[in-house]
Amino acid sequence: MSLAENVLQIIEDSARTQKFQRVRAVVLEIGALSSVEPDAMRFCFDALTSGSIAEGARLEIIEMPGAAHCSECGKTVVVREQYGLCPECGSARLQIVAGDRMRVKELKVE
Repeated sequence: MSLAENVLQIIEDSARTQKFQRVRAVVLEIGALSSVEPDAMRFCFDALTSGSIAEGARLEIIEMPGAAHCSECGKTVVVREQYGLCPECGSARLQIVAGDRMRVKELKVE
């Protein structure tokens, strides 16, 4: 719920600075390693935006894969969990490089 509140705060701050009146769609990028469940985000977003500038806005979610750089074999690999092993060499020396964040990518407004 707090993440959806943060998204709404970003929308409201943007509306003040950019002077738009209505949000038609919000595009979020959610990384596979971000611990954000897309269905839960949709539910919370719909509940929180009632009566706000984003009421009725479509929430578009782009799911981003996780990626990590392996210090052992030097490859960048797709990963599905934070603390897994390198699928190339089996090493645990992975540094996450993508897919561990959520961000508001775009607001479609009028």
